[in-house]
Amino acid sequence: MLYINDDIAGFDFEAALPLLSDQRREQALKFKFEQGRKTCAMAYLLLCEGLRKEYGITERPVFEYGEHGKPFIIGHPDIHFNVSHCREGVICVVSDRPVGVDIESIREYRESLVRYTMNDREVQQIERAEHPDVEFIRLWTMKEAVLKLSGKGIVDNMKGVLTGREQIETVYNEEKKYIYSVVY
Repeated sequence: MLYINDDIAGFDFEAALPLLSDQRREQALKFKFEQGRKTCAMAYLLLCEGLRKEYGITERPVFEYGEHGKPFIIGHPDIHFNVSHCREGVICVVSDRPVGVDIESIREYRESLVRYTMNDREVQQIERAEHPDVEFIRLWTMKEAVLKLSGKGIVDNMKGVLTGREQIETVYNEEKKYIYSVVY
Protein backbone atom coordinates (compact mmCIF):
# COMPACT_ATOMS: atom_id res chain seq x y z
CA MET A 1 0.00 0.00 0.00
CA LEU A 2 1.19 3.50 -0.84
CA TYR A 3 1.27 6.38 1.65
CA ILE A 4 2.12 9.95 0.69
CA ASN A 5 2.36 13.27 2.49
CA ASP A 6 2.90 16.37 0.37
CA ASP A 7 2.46 18.96 3.12
CA ILE A 8 6.06 19.33 4.24
CA ALA A 9 5.58 23.00 5.18
CA GLY A 10 2.71 22.09 7.53
CA PHE A 11 4.56 19.22 9.22
CA ASP A 12 5.39 19.87 12.89
CA PHE A 13 8.82 18.31 13.38
CA GLU A 14 8.98 19.05 17.12
CA ALA A 15 5.62 17.36 17.71
CA ALA A 16 6.80 14.35 15.70
CA LEU A 17 10.03 13.76 17.65
CA PRO A 18 8.44 11.74 20.49
CA LEU A 19 6.78 9.48 17.90
CA LEU A 20 10.09 8.39 16.38
CA SER A 21 12.24 5.48 17.51
CA ASP A 22 15.51 6.49 19.17
CA GLN A 23 17.32 5.31 16.05
CA ARG A 24 15.20 7.43 13.69
CA ARG A 25 15.22 10.47 15.99
CA GLU A 26 19.03 10.38 16.04
CA GLN A 27 19.09 10.08 12.26
CA ALA A 28 16.62 12.94 11.73
CA LEU A 29 18.52 15.27 14.07
CA LYS A 30 21.74 14.74 12.08
CA PHE A 31 20.30 16.67 9.14
CA LYS A 32 21.66 20.20 8.95
CA PHE A 33 18.54 21.71 7.38
CA GLU A 34 14.94 21.64 8.55
CA GLN A 35 13.74 20.13 5.25
CA GLY A 36 15.91 17.04 5.75
CA ARG A 37 14.84 16.63 9.37
CA LYS A 38 11.18 16.91 8.41
CA THR A 39 11.31 14.48 5.48
CA CYS A 40 13.24 11.92 7.53
CA ALA A 41 10.60 12.03 10.27
CA MET A 42 7.71 12.11 7.79
CA ALA A 43 8.97 9.01 5.96
CA TYR A 44 9.24 7.12 9.24
CA LEU A 45 5.75 8.14 10.34
CA LEU A 46 4.30 7.09 6.97
CA LEU A 47 5.98 3.70 7.45
CA CYS A 48 4.50 3.45 10.95
CA GLU A 49 1.06 4.26 9.52
CA GLY A 50 1.46 1.58 6.87
CA LEU A 51 2.63 -1.03 9.36
CA ARG A 52 -0.31 -0.26 11.64
CA LYS A 53 -2.92 -0.32 8.86
CA GLU A 54 -1.55 -3.26 6.87
CA TYR A 55 -0.14 -5.50 9.61
CA GLY A 56 -1.51 -4.26 12.94
CA ILE A 57 2.04 -3.44 14.09
CA THR A 58 2.09 -0.62 16.60
CA GLU A 59 5.67 -0.78 17.93
CA ARG A 60 8.19 1.63 16.46
CA PRO A 61 10.23 -0.15 13.78
CA VAL A 62 14.00 -0.37 14.11
CA PHE A 63 16.14 -0.93 11.03
CA GLU A 64 19.10 -2.95 9.89
CA TYR A 65 20.68 -2.17 6.53
CA GLY A 66 21.59 -4.37 3.59
CA GLU A 67 24.87 -4.39 1.71
CA HIS A 68 24.00 -1.28 -0.31
CA GLY A 69 22.15 0.53 2.48
CA LYS A 70 18.58 -0.63 1.84
CA PRO A 71 16.81 -0.76 5.22
CA PHE A 72 14.73 -3.63 6.51
CA ILE A 73 12.72 -3.93 9.70
CA ILE A 74 14.28 -6.00 12.47
CA GLY A 75 11.99 -8.90 13.36
CA HIS A 76 9.83 -8.58 10.26
CA PRO A 77 11.73 -10.06 7.30
CA ASP A 78 8.43 -10.73 5.49
CA ILE A 79 7.51 -7.03 5.35
CA HIS A 80 9.06 -4.95 2.60
CA PHE A 81 9.02 -1.18 2.35
CA ASN A 82 10.66 1.66 0.55
CA VAL A 83 10.59 5.42 1.10
CA SER A 84 11.57 8.46 -0.91
CA HIS A 85 11.25 12.23 -0.61
CA CYS A 86 11.73 15.41 -2.55
CA ARG A 87 11.04 19.11 -1.88
CA GLU A 88 7.31 18.62 -2.40
CA GLY A 89 6.52 15.33 -0.73
CA VAL A 90 7.37 12.11 1.04
CA ILE A 91 6.23 8.66 -0.07
CA CYS A 92 6.30 5.22 1.52
CA VAL A 93 5.23 1.87 0.12
CA VAL A 94 4.64 -1.13 2.39
CA SER A 95 4.24 -4.58 0.85
CA ASP A 96 4.55 -8.32 1.36
CA ARG A 97 7.02 -8.45 -1.55
CA PRO A 98 10.10 -6.40 -2.51
CA VAL A 99 9.25 -2.88 -3.64
CA GLY A 100 10.98 0.24 -4.91
CA VAL A 101 9.69 3.82 -4.99
CA ASP A 102 11.03 7.20 -6.01
CA ILE A 103 9.52 10.68 -5.89
CA GLU A 104 11.12 13.68 -7.58
CA SER A 105 10.31 17.35 -8.03
CA ILE A 106 9.80 18.62 -11.55
CA ARG A 107 12.73 20.81 -12.49
CA GLU A 108 14.51 21.85 -15.63
CA TYR A 109 16.67 19.09 -16.90
CA ARG A 110 20.24 19.50 -17.95
CA GLU A 111 21.05 18.01 -21.33
CA SER A 112 24.35 16.67 -19.99
CA LEU A 113 22.48 14.74 -17.28
CA VAL A 114 19.95 13.44 -19.81
CA ARG A 115 22.74 12.17 -22.08
CA TYR A 116 24.60 10.62 -19.14
CA THR A 117 21.60 8.78 -17.65
CA MET A 118 19.31 7.99 -20.59
CA ASN A 119 19.82 5.66 -23.55
CA ASP A 120 19.21 6.83 -27.13
CA ARG A 121 15.57 5.72 -27.17
CA GLU A 122 14.88 7.52 -23.88
CA VAL A 123 16.64 10.70 -25.08
CA GLN A 124 14.42 10.73 -28.18
CA GLN A 125 11.35 10.14 -26.01
CA ILE A 126 12.29 13.13 -23.83
CA GLU A 127 13.07 15.39 -26.79
CA ARG A 128 9.74 14.55 -28.48
CA ALA A 129 7.67 15.04 -25.34
CA GLU A 130 5.40 18.06 -24.98
CA HIS A 131 7.10 18.69 -21.60
CA PRO A 132 10.66 17.30 -21.75
CA ASP A 133 11.32 18.21 -18.12
CA VAL A 134 8.36 16.10 -16.97
CA GLU A 135 9.31 13.19 -19.24
CA PHE A 136 12.89 13.21 -17.94
CA ILE A 137 11.72 13.10 -14.31
CA ARG A 138 9.19 10.36 -15.14
CA LEU A 139 11.94 8.17 -16.62
CA TRP A 140 14.33 9.05 -13.80
CA THR A 141 11.83 8.01 -11.10
CA MET A 142 11.19 4.76 -12.95
CA LYS A 143 14.91 3.98 -13.04
CA GLU A 144 15.46 4.90 -9.43
CA ALA A 145 12.45 2.83 -8.27
CA VAL A 146 13.85 -0.21 -10.13
CA LEU A 147 17.26 0.28 -8.55
CA LYS A 148 15.77 0.75 -5.08
CA LEU A 149 13.75 -2.45 -5.56
CA SER A 150 17.00 -4.33 -6.08
CA GLY A 151 18.64 -2.55 -3.17
CA LYS A 152 21.53 -1.37 -5.36
CA GLY A 153 20.82 2.35 -5.48
CA ILE A 154 22.33 4.56 -8.20
CA VAL A 155 24.66 2.65 -10.51
CA ASP A 156 27.26 3.72 -13.04
CA ASN A 157 25.23 2.62 -16.05
CA MET A 158 21.88 4.34 -15.61
CA LYS A 159 21.19 3.96 -19.33
CA GLY A 160 20.56 0.22 -19.07
CA VAL A 161 18.33 0.14 -15.99
CA LEU A 162 14.93 -0.09 -17.70
CA THR A 163 14.45 -3.28 -19.69
CA GLY A 164 10.80 -2.82 -20.61
CA ARG A 165 9.76 -5.88 -18.59
CA GLU A 166 9.16 -3.95 -15.37
CA GLN A 167 5.66 -3.20 -14.20
CA ILE A 168 5.95 0.36 -12.98
CA GLU A 169 3.16 2.63 -11.79
CA THR A 170 3.97 6.30 -12.38
CA VAL A 171 1.89 9.26 -11.19
CA TYR A 172 2.38 12.92 -12.09
CA ASN A 173 0.94 15.42 -9.62
CA GLU A 174 0.74 18.47 -11.86
CA GLU A 175 -0.58 20.73 -9.11
CA LYS A 176 2.22 19.96 -6.63
CA LYS A 177 4.87 19.49 -9.37
CA TYR A 178 6.21 16.03 -8.54
CA ILE A 179 6.24 12.56 -10.05
CA TYR A 180 6.52 9.23 -8.30
CA SER A 181 7.07 5.73 -9.59
CA VAL A 182 6.50 2.42 -7.81
CA VAL A 183 7.72 -1.00 -8.89
CA TYR A 184 7.03 -4.38 -7.26
